[in-house]
Amino acid sequence: MENSMTMRFLALSGNESFARAVASAFFAQLDPTMAELADLKTAVSEAVTNCVVHAYGDDAPSNYITMAMTLKDNVATVVIEDTGRGIADVEQAKQPFFTSAPELERSGMGFSVMEAFMDSLTVESTVGKGTRVTMAKRVGGKNDERE
Repeated sequence: MENSMTMRFLALSGNESFARAVASAFFAQLDPTMAELADLKTAVSEAVTNCVVHAYGDDAPSNYITMAMTLKDNVATVVIEDTGRGIADVEQAKQPFFTSAPELERSGMGFSVMEAFMDSLTVESTVGKGTRVTMAKRVGGKNDERE
């Protein structure tokens, strides 16, 4: 089975739960376990929150986040993209406890959480142009038993 969808929404903190719900509903087609679904939702939540807090800052309410999702061969792929500030040093940003917003008491664990819950994580960023986070997870669930 192959399926995909793309949506665009305002970079508002309230839309983080909306993105989680959409990802959950879309990925339910793979019949994931509850743990697999929770992992996917948590990773989406972290990626969207990074866009709201770090990519746009105070300008978040007037900017957009794009979320694209693909299902193929029991692999769920999510791409979260913004057109914000970008990340000057992606490797540094991926280090645990690094944050570009310490004044907001952020933990700096977003990328670490994404890496822990997904099978792969790729971060591409250009300063002043934005960031693209691509995450993938093989979803076993009940589909494996039927194939």
